[in-house]
Amino acid sequence: MIEKLAEKLVNLTVKQVNELSIFLKKKYGIEPSNTFLETSMDIPKNKEKNSEKEEKNIFNLILKSPGNSKLSVVKLVKEITGKGLKESKELVDNVPNILQESIDKKEAENLKKRFEDIGAEVELK
Repeated sequence: MIEKLAEKLVNLTVKQVNELSIFLKKKYGIEPSNTFLETSMDIPKNKEKNSEKEEKNIFNLILKSPGNSKLSVVKLVKEITGKGLKESKELVDNVPNILQESIDKKEAENLKKRFEDIGAEVELK
């Protein structure tokens, strides 16, 4: 009998645990310890943490700072965006700015490395 009760308690959903807590408090004046409630609430939190750890595949390339080699950064911005020299210079002058949106991970890392090689500070989000 105890084993069956323990098995039922272990398999309760978060909602059911909350309902049981309220029932025990109202009917018997018993308040379950926070340790039990926090432990049973950790299961969904762990699932959320795991989904956050999943690798992101699409990024925005954001220029944070052109660094010391502004002209080289302007040229690279012009090359990757296809914009004119004036528009590229405006993007570099008004940082932070999104240079490219929704690019795949490999391309984003490649572009980030190219910018960092010439002294610019970029971010992938």
